[in-house]
Amino acid sequence: MDKKIPVAILGATGSVGQKFIELLKDHPWFEIAALCASERSAGKPYHEAANWFQASELPKHIGEMIVQPCEPSVPGRIVFSGLDSSVAGEIEQAMAKAGKIVVSNSKNHRMHDDVPLLVPEINADHLALLKKQAFGDGMIVTNPNCSTIGLVLALKPLVDAFGVREVSVVTMQALSGAGYPGVASLDIIDNAVPYIGGEEDKIETEPLKIFGDLINDHVEPAVMNISASCNRIAVVDGHMECVSVRLGRQASAKEIIEAWEDYRAEPQEMGLPTAPGRPVHYHREEHYPQPRKHRMLDKGMAVSIGRLRECSILEWKFTLLSHNTIRGAAGGALLNAELMVEMGLV
Repeated sequence: MDKKIPVAILGATGSVGQKFIELLKDHPWFEIAALCASERSAGKPYHEAANWFQASELPKHIGEMIVQPCEPSVPGRIVFSGLDSSVAGEIEQAMAKAGKIVVSNSKNHRMHDDVPLLVPEINADHLALLKKQAFGDGMIVTNPNCSTIGLVLALKPLVDAFGVREVSVVTMQALSGAGYPGVASLDIIDNAVPYIGGEEDKIETEPLKIFGDLINDHVEPAVMNISASCNRIAVVDGHMECVSVRLGRQASAKEIIEAWEDYRAEPQEMGLPTAPGRPVHYHREEHYPQPRKHRMLDKGMAVSIGRLRECSILEWKFTLLSHNTIRGAAGGALLNAELMVEMGLV
């Protein structure tokens, strides 16, 4: 690409906003043109407005950028939103009405009929929904909940090869999924919390839209029963999920593993910069996957799966791991934007 596309980040001082900065600082297609946050932060240099808690060093030129309010006049054709859902809805709509391409990590528009709930390896065709949006040159595209993304990437090869009828999933979700400052230390040290507000409903409903069929510019939800139980555990990054499935037809363990290992889709064929070389990695070691060892596999954009075995209630069960703030948030949104560029929508 001869000239990089200018982008803005909404909610730039928060957890997801900081991850956007970390992933965009050396991006070959995009360059940061604006950092936007609340009125409390606007007008300050970024290094003063943000408590930078990423492992990498804050680039000096980023730290010196002046934080702008989240207004439609901000520079940048693409707007990456890491806003809290309490404020994201109206701001993202205003941006789209002003002609911005909003790529959102927030939940507000995910289930709207005309908004793609996009995982590029699964439902790139759902971008056709953008034709129904009434924003003129602007548009809104969303990525799913962080736990949903790991789950649907693990299920997609099985859906294609065998069909999936029923899913039971128990999550063990990392602290970074709660944002910063997140869960109080006295609530999580020597403890686990068996409740994450709104999370179970998202995991039970979002896959039905993602796996749904695009028919006459609308998505017909997939028929699949999903039961989810969500827990917060004392891991910094990396959501782990214990999954049991009933398939649409009989399959052997060998066939299931081959379906995972062979799976490739549009992002891999297009060679998109943020795309993992392999969306799904299967580990044959009985004690894998593990957050500390596998969350950064394939740039933090792949899903690790292990421990496939028979289930006495459903048919098969396995464990998966995905990086919640990269694949499940900022990295997933970047991949959405890259797909849109490659498809000529930007």
